[in-house]
Amino acid sequence: MPEVTIGLWCIAGFLGTGVLGAVLGRHAVATPLVYGTAMCVALAAVLLALEVLLGAAPATSLVLPIGLPGLGAHFRLDALAAFFMLVVNFGAAAASLYAIGYGRHEKAPLRVLPFYGPFLAAMNLVLLAADAFTFLLSWELMSLASWTLVVSNHRQSANIRAGFIYLLMASFGTLCLLLTFGLLSNATGDFTFERMRAAGSSETVVAMATLLALVGAGSKAGLVPLHVWLPLAHPAAPSHVSALLSGVMTKVGVYGFMRIVFDVIGDLSPWAGLVVVVAGGATAVLGVLYAVMQRDLKRLLAYSTVENIGIIFIGLGLALAFRADGQAPAAALALTAALFHVLNHSVFKSLLFFGAGAVQSATGERDMEKLGGLVHRMPQTAVVFLIGCMSIAALPPLNGFVSEWMTFQAILLSPQLTPWGLKFAVPAVGAMLALAAALAGACFVKAFGVVFLSRPRSPAAANATEVDGFALTAMLMLAWVCVVAGTLPGFVIDALHPVTRALAGSALPTQAGVPWLSIVPIAESRSSYNGLIVFFFLIASGSMTALVVHRLASRRTRKSPAWDCGYPLDSPITQYSSASFAMPIRRVFGTVVFGVHETVDMPRPGEMRAGHYRLRVRDPAWRYLYGPLARLVLRSAHKLNRLQFLTIRRYLALVFAALIVLMLVVAAWR
Repeated sequence: MPEVTIGLWCIAGFLGTGVLGAVLGRHAVATPLVYGTAMCVALAAVLLALEVLLGAAPATSLVLPIGLPGLGAHFRLDALAAFFMLVVNFGAAAASLYAIGYGRHEKAPLRVLPFYGPFLAAMNLVLLAADAFTFLLSWELMSLASWTLVVSNHRQSANIRAGFIYLLMASFGTLCLLLTFGLLSNATGDFTFERMRAAGSSETVVAMATLLALVGAGSKAGLVPLHVWLPLAHPAAPSHVSALLSGVMTKVGVYGFMRIVFDVIGDLSPWAGLVVVVAGGATAVLGVLYAVMQRDLKRLLAYSTVENIGIIFIGLGLALAFRADGQAPAAALALTAALFHVLNHSVFKSLLFFGAGAVQSATGERDMEKLGGLVHRMPQTAVVFLIGCMSIAALPPLNGFVSEWMTFQAILLSPQLTPWGLKFAVPAVGAMLALAAALAGACFVKAFGVVFLSRPRSPAAANATEVDGFALTAMLMLAWVCVVAGTLPGFVIDALHPVTRALAGSALPTQAGVPWLSIVPIAESRSSYNGLIVFFFLIASGSMTALVVHRLASRRTRKSPAWDCGYPLDSPITQYSSASFAMPIRRVFGTVVFGVHETVDMPRPGEMRAGHYRLRVRDPAWRYLYGPLARLVLRSAHKLNRLQFLTIRRYLALVFAALIVLMLVVAAWR
């Protein structure tokens, strides 16, 4: 049986879990049955993707007699689709395992179970689609299925608003992709990717299609300023769905951009890479700045996703620039770094959302100001959450460090680019990436410290207990992947060779045969990294330090004033809070980037009332783009409302004038 056919059967299996959820949603057996079946189907899809990606099976195609008349539905499973199929279904398997235990606490399972399987099926359909109609239909199904999961807890008005904005942004993205395919198919009138690829287009059409693809796919991925739905939708959804939205679905947006720009369009100007690089750099810095300011744990993780999407697009933009400049090895390095970060982010961000869901299940809180001290009550969750924080902060020897290090290695090759604009812009973006990496470290020191360390700030945190075994198993599995992919990255890099050869025209040297399992992406004289040695060095140095301290420590009693760690009072109110951690960064960037507004109301001497402090941080995308746009739409709608009260004669005149204008536009276009 062809591999693409097996992939379609996996999609049918996901749809079947949706039927099971609709039929059995009110029974206790529904949750483990639906999520357990989805996990098995996802694991089967993972094995299929590995078989294609590692070269054991060739790329296969299939045409079904459905869809548009005379076109049919075209499906293809190649190396690019196989890699993203691996990312999507590995994340789906982990989320399904986590949900077997987490889903027992779901108050309205009938609002989640019937749509969970179709959501997974739609993401896989996008990856297999090989024509514009099937791609857009699958894309819309993915948006609608995920929207139902976002608004599953519809009794909270904030969730309804999040769902509305998400649906609005998804529709805008689909419109841009529809225009993209319209431009690319104009030369042949054929909507299959193969014919679009072979036909070619003019430079103007290619530039317009690339920009529309960046906006359309970027709105799903979370590029600034198209990111506004992420911090609203991710906290509104159940935690296992939040992990899929952030760790998996945003990667489908990355896939959409790569499929259109790298594969269907093909040859581009180096300046297209510059646009993507700059967009990625701005997204990385602004995303992590947004994250540092948050006190809601899931909103912090959602904004962190924006940062990591920016890092991925920096790599993709560099790959486009190097490929257009005829430097295939450098393009392969940048593309490998981007794809590696796609995999890494899907793993550690899913782990962090699972940890946030565990904290919320145990305490009922997402507000970091009401948490603290959970390391003593949830020690296993604390350990795996710490691994996720270290990974996302790009600390060696974990996986996040490797992909960001490779991205910096690609940036260091930018002086080889021919266009002078790129020679100046790429190092500036490298500085932005370094700033984002430093701020990410501060952000997740804050997240782990405020949530798990110090003293509990609420009775809910003081009385928390560890989560169930299914959730812990899923988190431990992802934590091990973070460690293994960071200490043995050469095997991951080698597995990406088929993708980079197809899209960049080259691949990195085989890494598995390098002595001591180091990775040498360019040359030994330039750079190399060995995660395994770093891992063993950290273990050895930590063990020796503990041994020396234990052996040489004296048992003699000493008397001295007790150090109170800076807390003179035994009260949680004296310790650092989430806002305290963010205050220095807020003071530096707040007025310029965020328009921070602080209000302090202190009682006068002798007054017995309490003081009040209010902090308001506004996303500049709402302040400068979407707010004015919404007001413009409302004013325009109010003025156009007069058209509802015209006479028949004026209606006919209006229709005739519109017909004349349309004919003039068509004539000018021809």
